[in-house]
Amino acid sequence: MSKSLIEAFEIEREKTNEVILNDYDMFPDKELLEVLRTKIIENIIDKEVPTDMSLNDFINDEIDKSIEGYDLTNLERSHIFNMIEDEIKGNGPISELLKDKNITEIMVNGPQEIYIEIDGRIIKDESVSFINDEHIIRTIQRLIQPLGRTIDSANPMVDSRLSDGSRINAIIPPLSVKGPVITIRKFKDEMVSIEELLRIGTLTPYMARFLSDCVKGKLNIMVCGGTGSGKTTLLNILGGFIDNIERIITIEDAAELRLHQDHVISLETKPVSYEAGNEVTIRDLVINALRMRPDRIIVGECRGKEAFDMLQAMNTGHDGSMTTLHANGTRDALNRLETMVLMSGLEIPIKAIREYIANAIDIVVNIERMTDGKRKITDISEVLGIKNSEIELRPIFEFIQHGLTKNGEVNGEFVLHKGKPNVLNKIISRGIRDAEDIFKDKK
Repeated sequence: MSKSLIEAFEIEREKTNEVILNDYDMFPDKELLEVLRTKIIENIIDKEVPTDMSLNDFINDEIDKSIEGYDLTNLERSHIFNMIEDEIKGNGPISELLKDKNITEIMVNGPQEIYIEIDGRIIKDESVSFINDEHIIRTIQRLIQPLGRTIDSANPMVDSRLSDGSRINAIIPPLSVKGPVITIRKFKDEMVSIEELLRIGTLTPYMARFLSDCVKGKLNIMVCGGTGSGKTTLLNILGGFIDNIERIITIEDAAELRLHQDHVISLETKPVSYEAGNEVTIRDLVINALRMRPDRIIVGECRGKEAFDMLQAMNTGHDGSMTTLHANGTRDALNRLETMVLMSGLEIPIKAIREYIANAIDIVVNIERMTDGKRKITDISEVLGIKNSEIELRPIFEFIQHGLTKNGEVNGEFVLHKGKPNVLNKIISRGIRDAEDIFKDKK
């Protein structure tokens, strides 16, 4: 039925021959349009087409009956038509939000609570709404059905990737007490480049050159930060510095990395509920990747038992591997890494775990989303080894915040710390010297 409905709406669109708009602000009676939208959706969405009536006539008849008695302009009718078309053909009220390239995140907390992120700032979108919780759940089902996924009381949570690459997370009762919730991280047509990060002040040219040399010099790098801080974006940029001749294997829950080298193998986990098959975890994929003759392994995010296998890869000849980790700073990242190794179930003394980490990780990079919505690399530190039974970190670059401007923007400066990094010798030994002059006066 849905395919025929789509065809019918295409016919109706051509017949009206109007410019279809989705901007409430141009209509004086926005409340009326919302009432009509709700009425038509409730009337048409579950109906069967009578056998003695053409589908096109049926659609037009339902729309005409719903707006009978209302004095609407052709443009208003077209607007209502477009909203109904989004219900049948698209993704309901959030169809236009998904198309808007300026929006990076969509958060549906309830029928009247839709938030979007633009330029790092989260705002409430008053122009978009759902009818009720059932309407939200129906939209979730429409979004995930092409992925072979379902959501119901038995499977009340889904985390997957849409056909355009956007990441969707949805959770419904009984897990979500308030009601169904949708979070969509939009897929960008073009990943942010290092030039773009320099332009917006995420880091300095010195820091960019140093990180480039760290990647080319095959240092093992861990990127850490909070939710939405830009870890994956930074990891993708760092991956772009890898030589084109190397064999790269990326491992993620939902494939977001987009490397442009010729020899890239992308692996993606499989949840236990998908196609009623067995779950395939990041740990499974890391173990399998070691058998695929990788030059580099890039794990989208370390969250648990796979941490030990990742460290093992870094310690056994896969130099230049990278991963991200959710943490509130470089020191916290190493502490969390210790905990994750303990989660692997291996009975290893904490001292041995710390030595293992110190031997595996060369550089830890922390990125933060500041209070003004802008993202900054706040710390690039090197792992020196073990001192007094603790992993020793030494900062190389750091962002020092001094306060806020009158406009609420973060005020601060990037600092290059004293001392030549120990990792510089390792980088130079591989013939990479682009950033050597940065530290020429350091001892």
